[in-house]
Amino acid sequence: LGAARRRKSRTPWLWLVEDYARIRDLIAQVFDDFEDFNARVAQPGGFRLRNTASERVWATASGKAAFVPHAVPRDTPSHRARERVRDALVFTLLTTRSHDQYNTTIYGMDDRYRGVVGQRRVVFIHPEDIRALGVQDGDWVDLKTVWDDGQERRADRFKLVAYDIPRGNLAAYYPETNPLVPLSATAVAAGTPTSKAIPVVLVPHEAAV
Repeated sequence: LGAARRRKSRTPWLWLVEDYARIRDLIAQVFDDFEDFNARVAQPGGFRLRNTASERVWATASGKAAFVPHAVPRDTPSHRARERVRDALVFTLLTTRSHDQYNTTIYGMDDRYRGVVGQRRVVFIHPEDIRALGVQDGDWVDLKTVWDDGQERRADRFKLVAYDIPRGNLAAYYPETNPLVPLSATAVAAGTPTSKAIPVVLVPHEAAV
């Protein structure tokens, strides 16, 4: 893309894509954590990326972790959706990756983090919410977004999986749930999609006829 769009660029785009190690060497010139990266990544078994939090190392004046309290928002899309929809339970859906996934690239159908094997069309839900809906763990449901623009957004045929998740919340894998995210649902400052907080309702799966 760089070579096609910037034909007079001094950056040797095609030379770089011939060997991604060259790209990593350039990154190392501006990012200290990439120092000697190519040699380290070639070691059998790879290497561990340092995580200062796991080592209890905090770059603060006190040398300790600092916590800043914030008020819990009371005017979110889910709050507004619950005001509009009184005859159904409105949940807040977060979309997430499985263990066998990197961004939207899916390498396998298992998720060892959550005990899911051989499937992806699942929605994690608190057991009490399952009972409140009058359904059963393992039932199939369709998800519908609650938004204010009159457009229908849905993702069909997901299996309920009882899970230790806060009541009123759901979790499911993307990209299967991407159709539920309105283009206008963006973070106030960042402008990124609010894929971790989509108001939805669950309905029994409508099997194709």
